[in-house]
Amino acid sequence: MTHVNQHYDLQRITVIGTSCSGKSTYARQLSEVLKQPHIELDALHWGPNWTPQPPEQFQRCVTEAAARERWIIDGNYSKVRDTVLQQATILIWLNYSFSTVFSRALIRTIRRSLYAEKLFSGNRETIAKSFFSTESILWWVITTYRRRRREYRQLRESSRYPHLSWLEFRHPKEANQFIAGLSH
Repeated sequence: MTHVNQHYDLQRITVIGTSCSGKSTYARQLSEVLKQPHIELDALHWGPNWTPQPPEQFQRCVTEAAARERWIIDGNYSKVRDTVLQQATILIWLNYSFSTVFSRALIRTIRRSLYAEKLFSGNRETIAKSFFSTESILWWVITTYRRRRREYRQLRESSRYPHLSWLEFRHPKEANQFIAGLSH
């Protein structure tokens, strides 16, 4: 558990975690409390029809975003991780259990598919792609969960970014307490 009353440089925050851990939702909440711009890497990466942006364009967009004075960036793209982490002042790792992450993924996917919610670049999740495809976000969560956690643990232990303050929340309650502490 992280102590809320500790001093952190909150100018440039990056929020990481396995897919469907709630990074974007949490980053939006932080953005509202801290009155800082929220930048979602998924929105920079995905074009219409789930087409990835060309790598050089994605890198350019992330570099421009990370050069700003204040921001909250969420996402897991290893190809731009260094760009973000070199500029970040604090990293928040939503390191939740598989059951928490998968239940969130399932509920979110059902809701998005049934209500045809528009995502970045007008993309939508569909029942077919979400439940009957190897490109399913649910299958992605199952197959990447352990690897992502291992990568983040190794990244933290490597001390590659000694300027970063790391906060690790193992339960949504901890993450919510941190935001509540910022509100006061």
